[in-house]
Amino acid sequence: MGLFQDTFTRIGRAVMSYAGDTAFLYAAASGAANVILADREIDEDEIETALTNLSANPILQKSYGVLKLEQELHEAIARAKSRAGRIENLRFLSAIADRPLEQRQDVFLIAADVADQGGISELEHKVLDEVAEALGVDKAALLSA
Repeated sequence: MGLFQDTFTRIGRAVMSYAGDTAFLYAAASGAANVILADREIDEDEIETALTNLSANPILQKSYGVLKLEQELHEAIARAKSRAGRIENLRFLSAIADRPLEQRQDVFLIAADVADQGGISELEHKVLDEVAEALGVDKAALLSA
């Protein structure tokens, strides 16, 4: 029982250490937003997928309500409408490049799920390349998993 309690306590602390983690939130919303606007059109299905996946992430789920996630996603989408904004979104992604691999992969997979609405287009592949590079993850391995 002591080992189980210790493990549970450490996991709880790890989750709580990222509670309210705005850098993670901004990165996840920014990656999804850049993919949503890869083709310069806003698709409601992609927005819904992004919100569903943001809400399902354990770090974000524990820290933020749906309204905050939706607000940050829409702000990231507004940025992604311009070249400078897309670069700023990439900076938000790069800001978590020193995080554990699992967290960076989670952010990439949120963006990949958004891109996969109706199949990943060539433009979306290009954006996913940028997202993977900013996060330091292996796009091909994650997409084939």
